[in-house]
Amino acid sequence: MKDTYESPLSSRYADKEMKYLFSPDKKFRTWRKLWIALAESEKELGLDITQEQIDELKAHADDINYEVAEEREKVVRHDVMSHVYAYGVQCPKAKGIIHLGATSCYVGDNTDIIIMTEALRIVEKKLVSVIRSLSEFADKYKSLPTLAFTHFQPAQPTTVGKRATLWIQDLLMDLEDVQYLLSKSKLLGSKGTTGTQASFLELFDGDHEKVKELDRKIAQKMGYKTCFAVSGQTYSRKLDSQFLNVLAGIAQSAAKFSNDIRLLQHLKEVEEPFEKNQIGSSAMAYKRNPMRSERMASLSRYVMVDVLNPYITAATQWFERTLDDSANKRISVPEAFLAVDAILNLYLNVSSGLVVYDKVITQHLKKELPFMATENIMMDAVKRGGDRQELHEKIREHSMAASQVIKRDGGENDLLERIAADPAFGVTLEELENIIKPEKYVGRAPQQTEDFLNETVAEALRPYENMETETAEINV
Repeated sequence: MKDTYESPLSSRYADKEMKYLFSPDKKFRTWRKLWIALAESEKELGLDITQEQIDELKAHADDINYEVAEEREKVVRHDVMSHVYAYGVQCPKAKGIIHLGATSCYVGDNTDIIIMTEALRIVEKKLVSVIRSLSEFADKYKSLPTLAFTHFQPAQPTTVGKRATLWIQDLLMDLEDVQYLLSKSKLLGSKGTTGTQASFLELFDGDHEKVKELDRKIAQKMGYKTCFAVSGQTYSRKLDSQFLNVLAGIAQSAAKFSNDIRLLQHLKEVEEPFEKNQIGSSAMAYKRNPMRSERMASLSRYVMVDVLNPYITAATQWFERTLDDSANKRISVPEAFLAVDAILNLYLNVSSGLVVYDKVITQHLKKELPFMATENIMMDAVKRGGDRQELHEKIREHSMAASQVIKRDGGENDLLERIAADPAFGVTLEELENIIKPEKYVGRAPQQTEDFLNETVAEALRPYENMETETAEINV
């Protein structure tokens, strides 16, 4: 439909798999699974529920009669009770035991947790794929010297591969956060209207152990180890903030990478992929704009701001529950996951297709390297009997003069020629050019890269050895 707003995260950016997780169909199918788990558990703990009723519920777990639920909601204005009614229409024998003892949050909150957990597993898989892609890049260019920058001013050289390890390092920190959050995932369980389980205690005639076992059974049937030990009517909304905090961390890492690539593309050293028929600018046909990196930065900014929503929501909940979380959650949580899904697609696409212009990199490095090599040149001259203080002053004068030629006159760096012509240094231009070979100034960058990939990254990715690497298609 062209006359109705649709989120670009859904229409342009996120993948089908992530979009389905936050779809009505996924939500309502999960509700039915939770109602089945509740009924089965209550039957196993002695309530008067028959296997015939359970089988009837299972027979209609997936063929949801949406039209009945939608018509009923117009009458009762309650989504959960509308779907209880619709399920009961399909399951007349089980009608009386659907949702027995539960509140709306039993299906609503448990479903939210299940969907966020499954969504984070998709994020985990894509994060691993990006780390693998960047690792291949880092290994390939681990020994290619490049000009490093501090304050975006030329600094001591590094290598292209070593710079990539800094991007990987951030993502490994994100991966640790993802793993930790998944490791402690738990359901709300069946806690009742204020979290006291009073309705279930009534159902089980005051048997506290059976009420406790009900939570354990539901968790197990839904694929979880446990439920929250205590809650109000809802699980603590702090959980939503923890999920989005991890997503915002990934967005932060992606934004840093995208900014670096945009700067490198400006320098004409490294470019993001550019397709044969891609148009860079409507006005300037020659342009190759870093649009994918820019989109990463744009979406990342959205997620980093979006994290404030669950933070404020969790902070402003009253006692056992208020409903000012609901409308916010429906927007802020799905949109954060969809945005991060899109960000990681872009990250994988860009990182797996980076174009490196090594001759430009070397050219830029050689223009700056004479300044960085001055201490080595001076020390060599001292070894040959020169006066360190006198040589330092001459180096300073020659450096300032060469700098003026570059900045004021637009000329080439002639520092080496000036030093070679100065008898105080006693060195030829050929000897100086041998001193300033770029590989001599990168320190341990190649070895650091190798060690990092073979030890730190390999260890972090070991649990994912059997996981296939994702491929990313960019829709627009």
